[in-house]
Amino acid sequence: MSGFLRHVEACNLPIDEPFWPWSIDGHVVGWVRPRLAPHLQALDGIFVRHGNAFVLHPDLRGFEARSAALAAAAEQWLADGLVVHLLGEPYPVTPGGRESALCTVDRAAAALLGIRSFGQHLNGFVRRDDGIHMWIGRRARDRLLFPGALDNMVAGGLPHDLDLAQNLVKECREEADVPEDLARRAVPVGAISYNRVAERGFRPDVLYCYDLELPAGFEPRNTDGEVEAFLLLPLAEVARIVRDTDEFKLNCNLVIIDFLVRHGWLGPEWPEYLQLVQGLRQPLAGAANLVKGIP
Repeated sequence: MSGFLRHVEACNLPIDEPFWPWSIDGHVVGWVRPRLAPHLQALDGIFVRHGNAFVLHPDLRGFEARSAALAAAAEQWLADGLVVHLLGEPYPVTPGGRESALCTVDRAAAALLGIRSFGQHLNGFVRRDDGIHMWIGRRARDRLLFPGALDNMVAGGLPHDLDLAQNLVKECREEADVPEDLARRAVPVGAISYNRVAERGFRPDVLYCYDLELPAGFEPRNTDGEVEAFLLLPLAEVARIVRDTDEFKLNCNLVIIDFLVRHGWLGPEWPEYLQLVQGLRQPLAGAANLVKGIP
């Protein structure tokens, strides 16, 4: 199967299994599979079940107390084998944006709890006489997720304890050895959102996207071991790979499709144009009717 739209659809497949909401102070902040219920109920003083829903224990008040409780929960889920390892990155638990966080939890538990996850993806590109060329990374073969897949030049999660500018500079340095002064020239170009059911859980994700036009002589170099190699490819070849293959990490396809639209490579004459531009920005799960089995 080929085509650009299939990648948007793959990140937003119909949700045909039940997920139960869990909330803090009356705000739904995540969605969990029913089979996780015994693991939540076993955590004394952390979660309380109300029918097909959970609430964080009402005695847990304040950002720090809630975060500490969820840190303890994540340690237990590690012992139970529900997560492979903890990452030490605090992710916001929020009913809205990052600024509305009610507490944090380790990144490893984000999908398990079905919370909104935020990331940053950067398109590194150069202009040549024959058009735009894009730097593409190939993920290291030892990566837990999508080993060996193609990736955006810079892409990473957005922990709660760093602002967007700080985290982007950090990710640029670690993933592609981009100097800070160059990284700060990155242009924010919008955000992509999707609701994906994954093996690990529910993923209502937001990706903040950036374009960075690079000097012709710049060559990215990975410093944290997460990238095996970098390739500089003509934009038409990048588009072909996205259209005809599954070589890219799943959500990276969406970031590149957005780039192709914004730079005029994918125009309104394309048969799926409206479906593409609308599909890249899905309403995040939060309304009950998005998840089967919730009244």
